[in-house]
This record gives sequence, structure tokens and C-alpha cells, in this order.
Amino acid sequence: METAPRITLASWLMVATLAFVWGGTFLVTEVALLGITPFWLAAARIGFAAVLMGMVWAALGFRLFEVRPARATTATVLAIGVLSSALPFSLLAWGQQYVTSGFAGVSMAAVALIVLPLAHFTVAGERMTPRKTVGFAIGFVGVVILIGAQAFESTGAAREGWGRIACVGAAACYAVASILMRRLPAVHPIGLASVLLMIGAAVSLPVALAVEGPPPLPDAKTLGVLAFLGLIPTAAANFLRVLVVRSAGPVFMSLVNYQVPLWSVLLGAWLLSEPLPSSLLLAMALILTGVGLSQFGALSRLFKRRG
Repeated sequence: METAPRITLASWLMVATLAFVWGGTFLVTEVALLGITPFWLAAARIGFAAVLMGMVWAALGFRLFEVRPARATTATVLAIGVLSSALPFSLLAWGQQYVTSGFAGVSMAAVALIVLPLAHFTVAGERMTPRKTVGFAIGFVGVVILIGAQAFESTGAAREGWGRIACVGAAACYAVASILMRRLPAVHPIGLASVLLMIGAAVSLPVALAVEGPPPLPDAKTLGVLAFLGLIPTAAANFLRVLVVRSAGPVFMSLVNYQVPLWSVLLGAWLLSEPLPSSLLLAMALILTGVGLSQFGALSRLFKRRG
């Protein structure tokens, strides 16, 4: 898909929804890890979402590509399936054993840092203009302040460094998957979201079995949390993510990763009574300023059309 990105009011609403949902997911993951091991957590989350989306896809007649895909396109879809769910979900679940949910959320801002230069060279209409560069730099400073303010507080010390690397590695997976997804030919969004989750389930289930053995028997509370993770931040959010990337482009989609840290830290402060220092408020202001500046042109066109 090589056409220029089309950013609408619906694009902004979908990104805002994704930011809130994914920002709260890290807290829910912390709860789930009390009753299930990390790789089985990722596998259960992806597997449940794959079943749900598969049912919806079946009801729509299994629509996928408009034209029979080439062998290279099939390989790209397989790669996206691994990079958009199986690998990052496993890395995040494993990493959250050793870092706070705040750090996991903040690490997602790294997606934008990776997407921008990649998209500059690979995606039509995603050039790094001076305004985007300045906005990106301001947002990056805000993320750095946010990390220094709170997100490096760890729940464990022995493997904290590896936990941080795992979270940042998950961000890199999302970034590459977004670029690859944008470059696919015409495809039905629900079909693509379903296939990607099925690929993720096909990879994560045997990996969880090989690494952690047979699945544990979770209690009712853990099962409820897993069902929520599969339905809301995985199945529904993955569908929205596909819509945004395919229409508005991966750079616009990466804006969600500037907002996710804000929600993850704010919800942590509200629900877990985590501190809310003044440096955190400064970081929020810088990040939002950077987001607005980098997308000023799209916002101007949007409001001009609505006016």
C-alpha cells in the first residue's frame, strides 16, 4: 500500500482509544502474572483473541487479500504475525516480572523513535520534515524525563537490566511490524487482524510449552483477567491498530506510544498510589507538545475540512 496516509478525525479517536486501553494493560498484566507464568500469559492472551477474531472473520466469509498474494507477501504476513503479537507480548510479560508497569508503558514510546527514521526511507508520504523532527525531539526529551521520574523503579533487582531490554525489544518489534504492515497490498482489515493473531497463537503456544512446560491451572480471577486481556487490548485493539496503520500510516500510529506512558503512569498513581512528582507533569507537557507539533499539518488540514 503505497498511497499517502489519510488522517481523519476517526484516526485521532482510534489512536486516543488505543492509548488509553494499552496504557492500562500493563497494570492488568501485573495482576495476571500473580496467577500465571509469563509465556503462558502471552499465549493465552493471543490464543483467546485469535479465537474471537477468527469467529468474526468467518462470519464475514474469510475475506483477506483482494488479489492472490505473492510468496513474498505471505512471508511478510508471517513476519508481522510474530512481530506484532507473539514476540512482543512474550517479551513484555517476561520483562514485567522485573520492572514496574510504569516502565513497561514508558518503553513503548521507543516505537516512535524507531518508526520515524524507518518510515522516512520506506513509506510514501512519511518524510522527516523540520517540524516533525523538532516535535519528535521535544517528545523524546519528555520521555527521557518521564523515565527518570519514575519508570526505572523496579520490582526486582536480579534481572532488572534484562527486563528493561525485553520491554524495549518489544517496542522494536511493534515498530518493524508497523512498517511491514503499511507496505502490504490491499487487504481486508478484519481478515488481516485475524490472520496475524492466528500466526501469533501458532508461535506462542508451542514456545510457552517448550519454555515453561504444561500450562498452570489459573484461578477464576486469573481466568477473568486473561479473558479481558484477550478481548479488549488484544483482539479489539489489534483490529483498531490495523485500521490506523493501513489508513493513517505507521508514523501516525506511533503517536499512540507517546500517550501510552502517560496513561500507564497516571493509572499507576491512581490505582496503585504511585507518586506523581512535578517532573512527571513536565514530561507530560513536553510529550503532548511534541505530538502536537509533529502532527500540526495533519491537524490543520483536519480542522480546515471540518470548518
